[in-house]
Amino acid sequence: MIVEVKNVSIKYKSGNFRDIGLKEYLVRKIKGTLTSTEFLAVDNVSFTLDEGDFLGIIGTNGAGKSTLLKVLSGVMPPSSGYVEVNGRVAALLELGTGFDGDLSLKENIYLRGAILGYTRKYMDMKYQEILDYAELTEYKDRLFKQLSSGMKSRLAFAISCLVEPEILILDEVLAVGDGAFRVKSEHTMNEIIKSGSVTILVSHSTGQVKRMCNKVLWLDKGKQIAFGDSKTICDKYEKYLKAVASMNNKA
Repeated sequence: MIVEVKNVSIKYKSGNFRDIGLKEYLVRKIKGTLTSTEFLAVDNVSFTLDEGDFLGIIGTNGAGKSTLLKVLSGVMPPSSGYVEVNGRVAALLELGTGFDGDLSLKENIYLRGAILGYTRKYMDMKYQEILDYAELTEYKDRLFKQLSSGMKSRLAFAISCLVEPEILILDEVLAVGDGAFRVKSEHTMNEIIKSGSVTILVSHSTGQVKRMCNKVLWLDKGKQIAFGDSKTICDKYEKYLKAVASMNNKA
């Protein structure tokens, strides 16, 4: 077992304190006018992944998909339950995460490598391979903030995949890549799977999930609807989306 998620829930607080300063926060707290509410972004989710599994996480906006990835990648702890991850994790949660816009592309490759725990010597060996894969050799001295969203996506993906992760976590980062790069990235992810690594992908494309993933987790408003065979669950999810769209059209 590489990943185990057991009864994981994640609570968020919201209220009239979000956009106020410390002084106003203390005044409202003393007066008793500070209000907050809790909601479950992820509600009692459980699943396990073994060597070579490719998990697709599906669900409409607000389902809790990205929040769950943050727990799996160690960015935030669960409010209850537990997560056990056995292996070196490379996570692409948001475009630009782990990069410095004022550093060059080359400097950011080494920065990202250091964040992932790799030595300078190892990154020296991988540097040109990363540039070539991302098709960005001619931009190596350009500032990261000057890159297009597609370039940033290609760079982030290249670094995370080519440093040989044991667990790869992707949150819709390939949606901004062009068609040719998506084909190449899917081939790379298939090679990662063959090596025995675990991959977790959030995607709104059920076609991509069916094509690549052997397991699927369907979330809706934080709740686990289903976990299991990719095609079976994706087919049910597509029927659900059609039913919702039909009801909205009739309203």
